[in-house]
Amino acid sequence: MGFLESLKREYIYIGCLARTLVRMRHVGPDSPRTIVDIIEEFAARAPANIAILYQDRTVTYRQLDEAANRIARWAQAQGIGRGDVVGLLMENRPEYLTTWLGLLKLGAVAALINTNLKGAALAHSIAISGARHVIVGTELGGVYGEAAGQIEPPPLAWAAGGIFPGAQDMDGVLASLSPAAVDKSVRAGLTGKDNALYIYTSGTTGLPKAAKFTHMRMLFMMYGFAGAVNSTPRDRTYCTLPLYHATGGICAVGMAFTVGGALILRRKFSAREFWDDCRTYRATFFQYIGELCRYLLNAPPDPRDGEHCLRAICGNGLRPEIWPAFQRRFAIPRIVEFYGATEGNVSMLNYDNTVGAVGRLPRYMRPIFTIRLIRFDVAQETLVRGADGFCVECEPGEAGEAIGEISRKAGHTFDGYTGAAETQKKILRDVFKKGDAWFRTGDLLRRDAHGYFYFVDRVGDTFRWKGENVATSEVSEALGVVPGVEEVNVYGVSVPGAEGRAGMAALVAAPGFDPAALSDKIAGNLAPFARPVFLRLRPELEITGTFKLKKADLVQDGFDPNHIDDPLYWYDPGRARYEPLTQEIYAGIAAGRVKI
Repeated sequence: MGFLESLKREYIYIGCLARTLVRMRHVGPDSPRTIVDIIEEFAARAPANIAILYQDRTVTYRQLDEAANRIARWAQAQGIGRGDVVGLLMENRPEYLTTWLGLLKLGAVAALINTNLKGAALAHSIAISGARHVIVGTELGGVYGEAAGQIEPPPLAWAAGGIFPGAQDMDGVLASLSPAAVDKSVRAGLTGKDNALYIYTSGTTGLPKAAKFTHMRMLFMMYGFAGAVNSTPRDRTYCTLPLYHATGGICAVGMAFTVGGALILRRKFSAREFWDDCRTYRATFFQYIGELCRYLLNAPPDPRDGEHCLRAICGNGLRPEIWPAFQRRFAIPRIVEFYGATEGNVSMLNYDNTVGAVGRLPRYMRPIFTIRLIRFDVAQETLVRGADGFCVECEPGEAGEAIGEISRKAGHTFDGYTGAAETQKKILRDVFKKGDAWFRTGDLLRRDAHGYFYFVDRVGDTFRWKGENVATSEVSEALGVVPGVEEVNVYGVSVPGAEGRAGMAALVAAPGFDPAALSDKIAGNLAPFARPVFLRLRPELEITGTFKLKKADLVQDGFDPNHIDDPLYWYDPGRARYEPLTQEIYAGIAAGRVKI
């Protein structure tokens, strides 16, 4: 890297960081300032400015604030006050935002329930929040009704957007309430360290956990992303991601609301209508998840692909194998990739569009942003401690688990979950000295000599095969650029009598895809031990509501053709290519007669 390029990199980093810190000057654990104050100020100063664009609706900042005031008055009438929890189960629309904003006016807490949950998982999520009331969009009334009987004691349900059986009429009540400002004294004493939301982990295994989300953390993230893209009141941020998750519901919202800009909302993501929406509503930013970008890139080319008003896009999970192609095809001026977890204190941003990097932490910022990578033994799935009993920090280029020091400083806190035991599992103690405490991300990252961080894998996803560590992300990148491969999910499966786990890839492929030719196409990009041993062709890959690939069921299915209806293939070392995996071959592998 040349001197001028290095200088430019530092200029961008320091400039973005300085803008962000200026915006965050009132953020802190003891600060009384919240997003409510910001919205109320814009409603008074620029009441006609557009806050939300949704379908054919326009919501101004005055209307946003008035709708929130009605919610607050409804809550007061129900005896809901400081610290009380209300569940919110609703698909994207303006009422979602006015609801939690109104609750926050009283110092109450909104539990943002994943709209993809059903049955026991939905009942569990509502139950662990402790909510006595739950506001349900009528589109989810049936789903809620099926789960309500499993909640003890059942909360009182309020129907929004239409009536459904067993629920009170929320819309009718709100229409009768005054939109006048709520007395600010009701939230007197509220500070940044108080809880604002419960946002649920969207992990692919186990029941969801409710992460505590404070007012300080909320503003920290909102201002962080607004500063990263330098948003202004003239900007419009397009959000198709679910509002129940931090990426869409906090980061995208914050890019608009902290500066008095507009948020363009869509009920659900549509690859077919995405770019038309960007053009129609004149979006200047959009928030992405990596798989969203892959869906857009896999769509048929359109002559208008580069026609838009975008200044930048921001998100996480944009894989390096599609990053340049995506940016080139859609003429994206700037991509701001970030790394972070809803509940964690490890976050960073890649301000300067370095392909593949999830963020950067220059050496001179290490005392301020205490993020470290520590050695992790993939085979034993344990952290490595030295002879002195402390963890060992990774050298540049070495993959390790990312951790963040826990302290009271803004951005360094870890507020945990509703369950104390779950909270303690994420805290690592006596890391570099006796008595210190660090948040465990559960992610393996690596850092280069310039301070850029790159995602490697989730702890537990990386596996050992033939005595070597195999990162599923690396294999996914190699497979993802093969013509005909549209989607990839890589994981390890147990093989009877073999040590470690063999690589397996679930693929969504275009018509005419030839698995037999795949081995030649990936040979130059993957070491032999990293090459998938098994392939599974799927019509589609299962994802979470936040576009994360689900692996648990695939791992459990293994590679047994007796229990899997999808076409299966195995790498035949004798023919040096992928061949159909028959029941006979499977039996031979399981018995150790067939070499893999």
